[in-house]
Amino acid sequence: MKPGNAIEVHNITKSFKIYLDKGSTLKERILFKSRRRFENRHVLNGISFEVKKGEAIGLIGHNGCGKSTTLKLLTRIMYPDTGTIEMAGRVSSLIELGAGFHPDMTGRENIFINASIFGLSNKEIEERLDDIIEFSELEEYIENPVRTYSSGMYMRLAFAVAINVDADILLIDEILAVGDASFQSKCFDKLREIKAQGTTIVIVSHSLGQIEQFCDRSIWIHDGEIREEGVPYVVDMNYLDYMGQKRGERREAKKEQEREKEDQSKAGQGTEKGEPEERVRKVTILGAHLEVNGKETTNIKVGTPVTLKLFYKKNEDVLNPLMGLKIYRNDNVIAYGINSKNENFDLDLKDEGCLMLEFPKWNFVQGEYHVDLAIREENMTICDYKTNIITFTTYYPIFENGMAHLDHSWKSE
Repeated sequence: MKPGNAIEVHNITKSFKIYLDKGSTLKERILFKSRRRFENRHVLNGISFEVKKGEAIGLIGHNGCGKSTTLKLLTRIMYPDTGTIEMAGRVSSLIELGAGFHPDMTGRENIFINASIFGLSNKEIEERLDDIIEFSELEEYIENPVRTYSSGMYMRLAFAVAINVDADILLIDEILAVGDASFQSKCFDKLREIKAQGTTIVIVSHSLGQIEQFCDRSIWIHDGEIREEGVPYVVDMNYLDYMGQKRGERREAKKEQEREKEDQSKAGQGTEKGEPEERVRKVTILGAHLEVNGKETTNIKVGTPVTLKLFYKKNEDVLNPLMGLKIYRNDNVIAYGINSKNENFDLDLKDEGCLMLEFPKWNFVQGEYHVDLAIREENMTICDYKTNIITFTTYYPIFENGMAHLDHSWKSE
């Protein structure tokens, strides 16, 4: 492996036998041999990627594209037909809810079983037992058989074990979709903590908001191949554009079929297919700029009051919309980020209008920056996302290092 890498995946392929029909009993298998027809379905067609130590990546794509299969290959639940996978260090995984739990054993007993699967000795498990139980918040149920647990309780216990085995690599497949909002927030805080400690994390999720909040990189898998990888919000936006286009094509194909049936019933012949409709965003960001004293500008003195204006057009109703922005330094380091939902501000989107953010002091250290703006629905689904929509520079009479200018004064006593 290359120095600094935690995972290296080289040109892996994987296919499965998909039975079109299959007898369930011996009698059916003997009498109806024709039912055992199957086809070989290629799920992965030469996937290759690398993950650095301490990096968090998200695997995205439509159902059946191969992302969960990729994760299972990383856990060695299954093995590739061709290609190689190299991983450095202890691996912990959350692939299926309660996988490895015995339903008739208590929560405490299942902690020992599950943790031993991850490679911990009994002594190591004893040392972590209190932390696992405390994190799971299942103290009063820990002596009950896990078959009496709800799905949320299963998830709490499974997650609590997985994050307390001191893994070098953590693999997660949609597990955070289960549980109440408070526990999900607690899980993400813990993931950020172990990521800061250097753990490598790979997440499969349909929640692009989660991917963008947590991951350094997104990998979009499409029909068994990597279609795109890079900065999460860019890859996610392209993925949403593609999915919107496919939905439009399916709607158009369905309409075309209905028109053909209608025409055939009238004239006995079909019609030519039309062009698929383009995806219509629920909201379109028309533009944005910064203003100082009511005038648009891109050159701002440190400490000056600034107003950011975003101009939009609403095309469809949006469920509890929010506006978010990220400001990047010219080396792509995030200098600042915020969204209206976190500050409990309710956006009132008209058919067309302007959203404004007012800053009493524009306290970025002198340098070059760019701004990304987004409008999302409450569930973090993107309505529109514009990258580098504003670029600006800041200046100041004195030289400062870092990102933020702090008001200050010097004294000597």
